[in-house]
Amino acid sequence: MTPATDLSRRALLLIGSAGTAAALAGCSTDASAGVDAGGQTATTPDGSVPQEVAKLADIPVGGSISATLDGKPILVSQPNEGSVIAFSAICTHQGCVVKLGNGGFDCPCHQSRFDTATGEVLDGPAPSPLEKIPVHVTGGVVLTGA
Repeated sequence: MTPATDLSRRALLLIGSAGTAAALAGCSTDASAGVDAGGQTATTPDGSVPQEVAKLADIPVGGSISATLDGKPILVSQPNEGSVIAFSAICTHQGCVVKLGNGGFDCPCHQSRFDTATGEVLDGPAPSPLEKIPVHVTGGVVLTGA
């Protein structure tokens, strides 16, 4: 290998890296997602970029909706106006998908019921509450993270 060949490979690597970074930066479907007012990427305390879960207006006050997060089913409640809480929709009994019910979250497999505001078990056989998912509201949008 000659020094000239070695230099051109390095140059190609540098140019290729810069082009890849530019291409990836342009792949975002929402240019404002994850960016705060200062133009920097906003992150959650664990370092991840917040993801949109739902629009606050789509969740009735005192009610709940079904949604997905990373392809997994979740339940999002608005117990009081502007206050949201989210839970995994996976039953803690045997892993069935919990559904919206009349006044609670209902597991269709073995009839466990969960409180929509706390995720606590209202009726067994589920041994523990639904897993909480940290969410917050910014600009009328429910985002992951505390």
